[in-house]
Amino acid sequence: MADLTTKLAGITLKNPVMTASGTFGYGVEFADFVNLEDIGGIIVKGTTLNPREGNDYPRMVETASGMLNCVGLQNKGVDYFCKNIYPQTKDINTNMIVNVSGSCPEDYAECAARINELDNIPAIELNISCPNVRQGGMAFGVTTDGAASVVKAVREAYKKTLIVKLSPNVTSITDIALAVQDAGADAVSLINTLMGMVIDIEKRKPILSIGTGGMSGPAVKPVAVRCVYQVAKAVNVPIVGLGGIMNAHDAIEFLLAGASAIEIGTANFVDPAITVKVAQGISEWLDNHGCKSVSEIIGQAL
Repeated sequence: MADLTTKLAGITLKNPVMTASGTFGYGVEFADFVNLEDIGGIIVKGTTLNPREGNDYPRMVETASGMLNCVGLQNKGVDYFCKNIYPQTKDINTNMIVNVSGSCPEDYAECAARINELDNIPAIELNISCPNVRQGGMAFGVTTDGAASVVKAVREAYKKTLIVKLSPNVTSITDIALAVQDAGADAVSLINTLMGMVIDIEKRKPILSIGTGGMSGPAVKPVAVRCVYQVAKAVNVPIVGLGGIMNAHDAIEFLLAGASAIEIGTANFVDPAITVKVAQGISEWLDNHGCKSVSEIIGQAL
């Protein structure tokens, strides 16, 4: 069998398959469906400094080849995670990674600092696509200065592997990637959801409570592969690719485009065991194509 081990900055993954934040809970919820230790890494739901209620319902809607969501980072805050969730996950033999969100650089940094004290959390994924309350609702991740400001603040407070999740809702994702790399990111993950909307033609108004939401699922995959390909040509840090991955074929596209690892999101709602199936599928493809290691194909399409 081919060696599926892959490196992501300061951490080693037993295979390149991880879960995307917000689609796999805290991981423990899926223990009845899949062996969590067979997954390369589990990125838990978005965690903020203070508890958040999220947006009003409805906040999810199915679309052609995908879905929209505006959940709004509902969570009980970082202290709840440290006290109640971490004890349940700390002995799981895989990379447990926390997705960190915030409203200002100081909140991001403080949340990251508290997670930094947890021995068995080797990395965080920084979600810089959150509303920036200091700039009229603009997301940090859509400007180079905004993205860099958050990463710099977190870099000072967080000493382990720092992955920064990038938004595709920008003019040039490579510019954002270079900005966060220069600010101290150890790796980047992309893409976050695309902005979208669905309208109820009988009620003649948007279905989601806040009008717009993040689009995910198979429809976004070609955009995501393109973004990974472009960023891989520009940065020197490892890349995690995600966006519409439904099977091993999809995952291999991202690896060829330059990703060292991938995340599976929406597909978890379709098949809660999809992560392990994709890892097995990658292994079979490598064997069938005479590859001894997954590292052989990373970036081969560049």
